[in-house]
Formats: sequence, C-alpha cells, structure tokens
Amino acid sequence: MPRSNPIRIGALIAAVLLVAIAWYLGSPLFIRTTVDEGLPTASRSSPEPAASAAAIAATALPASTTQTTVQRRGQLQYVDGLHNGKGTVLGVVIAGCCPVSDRYVLRFEDVTITNAPDVHVYLSTERGGKWSEATSKYLGPLRATNGSFNYEIAPSDLGIYHSVVVWCRAFSVLVTWADLEPI
Repeated sequence: MPRSNPIRIGALIAAVLLVAIAWYLGSPLFIRTTVDEGLPTASRSSPEPAASAAAIAATALPASTTQTTVQRRGQLQYVDGLHNGKGTVLGVVIAGCCPVSDRYVLRFEDVTITNAPDVHVYLSTERGGKWSEATSKYLGPLRATNGSFNYEIAPSDLGIYHSVVVWCRAFSVLVTWADLEPI
C-alpha cells in the first residue's frame, strides 16, 4: 500500500496540469473583451471623445478644423465555426492644419471577433486572409474581441497593404481577415 500514495500524488499533479493547460487553450473561446475607443484627433496629445464611422464626414471643412477621410474599407470575414469576425475595418486619414500633422489610423469599427490565445493583427500585401511574415506588417496584439479601437499606421501603409489579418500565433491559425478596398 505505500506505493499508492506517490501514484495518487502524481495523478493529482497531472490532473492539475491538464486542467491548467485546458483552461489556457479553451478559455479564450468564452472570454470576451470590449473596448470602445474614439477616433483620434489630428493632435496627438489629446484624445477625442468616442466617434463612430457614421460620424466621419468626408466633406471639406474650413482650413482651421481637422478633416477625417476614410480611404479604405473592408468587412471582417467568416473562416469557420470557431474562427470568424464581424464588423468593419477602416483605413482613416485625420488631416490637421498641414500634412506633417496628419494621422493615419486603422480602425476596427463595431467588431465582434472570436477570441483565441495569443491573437495578433497584421497588415498584408495579399488578399483573402493570406499573408506571410516577409510581406506583412505587424501592428500588435488584438486589443479587444468586441467594440471599436484603433491602430496607428504609417502614411504609406494604406497604399502598400491590401488586407488586415487577425492571426492566432499559439495555433498558427487565421481567426478572421478583411480585404481593404479603396473608397
């Protein structure tokens, strides 16, 4: 009987590790995060109150105010039952008083994205959810699974890259993508 205690302890440790690994890999499917970030202003120092894509006007404004223009637009796509997204992705230019003060933003607007462990956002030169590290630009981890949020991008990015890819690094799997079309 003295041998049964080490076996039970080993089985208990294995069970705890198995539960911890299952939680790490499975819990993102049930955990949702929400961010409702406003569209930034031309001035980098002060955030603008929440604004939606519907409030973005592409009409000319007086020279003393900023002008927000949507240059690219795409819809998040369905990959499969576990990996998909809904909502709009916008390539936005927020023009200030002079070109030096312009800001370029990739905006996820009213999105719902399936969560997964270690999810990241890339700009890709390819379309249809295809990408490679050599031809893509890393923007950062996914900020939220629901809501509206922004990623700062370079002025040339809207001309070079044709899609946004949301990728799960842990399993090397596509979560969702949006092909960005000129407006």
